[in-house]
Amino acid sequence: MRKLSALIAGILLILLIGTAGAFSASVQLFSNEAEAQKHCPADTIVWVNTPSGVYHFRGERWYANTKNGAFVCRKEGDAVGYRATRNGQ
Repeated sequence: MRKLSALIAGILLILLIGTAGAFSASVQLFSNEAEAQKHCPADTIVWVNTPSGVYHFRGERWYANTKNGAFVCRKEGDAVGYRATRNGQ
């Protein structure tokens, strides 16, 4: 009985650890810049190309100008693995 209890406890622990990352890896996506700025007034708003995970700053070529994308708070985007464009476009 102890072995079964230990096995069940181990499985539950693995399940909890595995799902913890999924909950923390979320980011709020916005369709307009003003709503994003309300969500994080002290942060920089960036435009993320959602399929690639690459974001662009205001003034860059692809800011709010990709087929699939959204406005996000930069710190939240960084936390889920989005990254800035490498070529400044």
